[in-house]
Amino acid sequence: MKKSEEPVIKSSFHPLRKDSWGWKIALAYDLFLMGLIIFNLFCLSANAILMSDFGEWLFDFIRLPEILQFYRTELRPWVVITEGWFTTFLIVELGVRWGIAIIFKHHQRWWFFPFIHWYEILAIIPQLRFLRLLRAIAIGYNLHSHGYKVIPDSWYKRGNFYYNLLMEELSSRVVLTVLNGVQRELTTSTTHKQFIDDLVEHHRQLLAIALADILQESLGKELQMQRHMIAKNVGLVVNQAIEDTPELTQLLRLIPLVGGRIEQQIQSIGQRLGENITQGLIEPFAQQNQQVQNPTYQMIAEKISQIEIEHNQHIDKLVESAIFESLEAIRKQVKVKQWQQILNEGQQHDIS
Repeated sequence: MKKSEEPVIKSSFHPLRKDSWGWKIALAYDLFLMGLIIFNLFCLSANAILMSDFGEWLFDFIRLPEILQFYRTELRPWVVITEGWFTTFLIVELGVRWGIAIIFKHHQRWWFFPFIHWYEILAIIPQLRFLRLLRAIAIGYNLHSHGYKVIPDSWYKRGNFYYNLLMEELSSRVVLTVLNGVQRELTTSTTHKQFIDDLVEHHRQLLAIALADILQESLGKELQMQRHMIAKNVGLVVNQAIEDTPELTQLLRLIPLVGGRIEQQIQSIGQRLGENITQGLIEPFAQQNQQVQNPTYQMIAEKISQIEIEHNQHIDKLVESAIFESLEAIRKQVKVKQWQQILNEGQQHDIS
């Protein structure tokens, strides 16, 4: 019996097997680091407010300037010192994780690590310390995705909604810009004529296959259904043609007694001959084996696909129209705001 695989949890260091000692230590470390980063950012934000003119005005307004003065003279130096310690800790921690990634080959190249964790490196710079929040969010998201509700569900859903909103708006702008550029190029440039010719030439084989399938599916099926009627009609036409041949009638009347009988037999034989010939001609086109391509239709499709249609004005207009309509359809789909639909559905759900 195959042993069920234990779930693997991704930590700050590397994916670890759940319930192992390494996993428990990594989990505790992630929780500790997330709390430490949040506390550090809170201290930095509070320090920025208290050291600003707004902070001075606020404490003067509430008539507690001595508390602000106490913070600036007694507590702020400790905030600066602890910030230096914490920055040093982040640098050392980043170096240790990079070394572990190199030793255990967590990435295909040793220098991939700083590019993957770019926000952690930039967060070391004093002016970009707010990027430390991304590290805390990444840890919280990873834990939340594995069932550890370190982030309230309402916060998680709202954050995920605004993240998707931002990504959708950015991607929509990029896609619309690209589509507009393509349409502008096709409209103003003459090089798209060569592009259309190359497009047709490149898809000749696919055109032949598609055409053969269509012929076999539609024409072959219809011929199979109508083959007896067609053969009967051809037989009647042959019979009528014999009757409408006065030379044959006059010749047979020269034969006494059996002339009329011979004429009837010739008409009957001609009718059956016409029916059999028609059946034989229809047979190659009426084969209904879906697993095997009909060689007759395949040959017809290949001959049609090899027709020289380059530099044909009507073909160029057809392909150009198809491309423009496709671009417009994509543009309309991109303009549909999925986040707005989700928001409306959520509002309707709240109302109900």
